[in-house]
Amino acid sequence: MSLRPTLPNAEFRMKVARLYSFTDIRIEDMPIPVVGPREALVKTRACGICSGDVMPWYIEKKAPLVLGHEPSGEIVEIGREVTSFRRGDRVFIHHHAPCLTCRHCRRGDYVQCLTWKRSRIMPGGIAEYILVPETNLGHDTIELPENMSFEEGALIEPAACVVKGLKRAHIKQGDTILVIGLGVMGMMQLSMARTFGAGRIVGADRVKYRIDRAPEFGADDVIDVSSAGLIEGLRDLTAGEMAELVIVGPNSVEVMLQGVQAVRPGGQVLFFTPAKPDEMLTLDPNYLYFNDINIITSYSCGPNDTADACALISKGIVPAGRIITHRFPIQETAEAFRLTAEAGDSLKSLVVFD
Repeated sequence: MSLRPTLPNAEFRMKVARLYSFTDIRIEDMPIPVVGPREALVKTRACGICSGDVMPWYIEKKAPLVLGHEPSGEIVEIGREVTSFRRGDRVFIHHHAPCLTCRHCRRGDYVQCLTWKRSRIMPGGIAEYILVPETNLGHDTIELPENMSFEEGALIEPAACVVKGLKRAHIKQGDTILVIGLGVMGMMQLSMARTFGAGRIVGADRVKYRIDRAPEFGADDVIDVSSAGLIEGLRDLTAGEMAELVIVGPNSVEVMLQGVQAVRPGGQVLFFTPAKPDEMLTLDPNYLYFNDINIITSYSCGPNDTADACALISKGIVPAGRIITHRFPIQETAEAFRLTAEAGDSLKSLVVFD
C-alpha cells in the first residue's frame, strides 16, 4: 500500500544523521527508501544514542554510516504482501534479526546467526524514515503496548541487552550483585537485577551525578571509586564476603581484572562491554579454577530478549522517565552524541522527531 503521494514533499527526501568520524557528524538529505512487497516504511519518532556507539574505535571502523540502532516509530507504508502489520502501527524495530532456523538460532544464540549479522535497518535509526526489511519485520519488530510511548519504545533494544546478560548470569535468589559503571546500562542493570533474583545490589562509579542517582534505580549501596578503592569498598560493605555476581560495564581490562577480584568464590563475572582493541586480559587460571569463578560474556540481544524488555518497560520495572535525561532534534544529533560520550551528568539521550 503506497503512501508516496502523501509523503512530506514531491521529491520524497528525508534527513539523516551520518557519521564520518567521531567528531564529524553531518545532517544530510537522502531519498526516502522505496518499500518492497514484504517490507515496511516507518516514520521515526525516537531513537537513542547507544553508549557503545561513542567508543571511537568501535564506531569509526563502520564510517561513514547513518547513526542509530534504537528506534521506535509508526508504520506509514507497507508492502503488498505484508499481513502481520498495518499502517499506523506503533513499533520498535531491532536493527538485527535472526533466521530462527539455523543451529545457532535453535540454541538461542541469535547473535551468532549469519542472518542476524547481515541484517540491518536502512539507512539507520537517526533518519526521518526507516525501511524495515522482511527479516527484521517478521522476526524482531514489536508492536508497542498501548501504555508505552515512543520514547519508552526507544529503550527496548538497550534494555534487551541488559535482559540477556542477566539471564546468562543465572542469579540465585538473594545473591549480592555489584554493578561497576553506572551509565544508562548500569542503571538499567540496577533496576532489573531484583526482578532476576538479586538480594543486595551495590553500584560503583566515579561520577558524582551517577553515584547520587543510583539509589533511585535500586542500589542498596554505592561505592565512590574516586575516593575509595573498589575492592576495599566492597569488602567493607559485605564484611569480606564480596559479591556472587559482578557486572563490568567499562570497556577496560583494568576494570575487568578488578571485577574478577571482587567476586566471591563460587561466583561469576559478567563482561558486559568489550575491551579496547589493543588490550589483553591476563588471568591466573588457577585462581579461577580453585575459586570456582566463571567468566560470562553477553553481546547484544535476540528476539526473546526484546520481548522481555518490552514487558519490563511496560510494567515500569525499567523507569524510563528517570533514565531518559536529554532530548534533541535531529539537527542536534552531534550534541547528543557528544553528551553521551562525555559520560558525565546524563544518562540516556534521545533524538526525537515531530
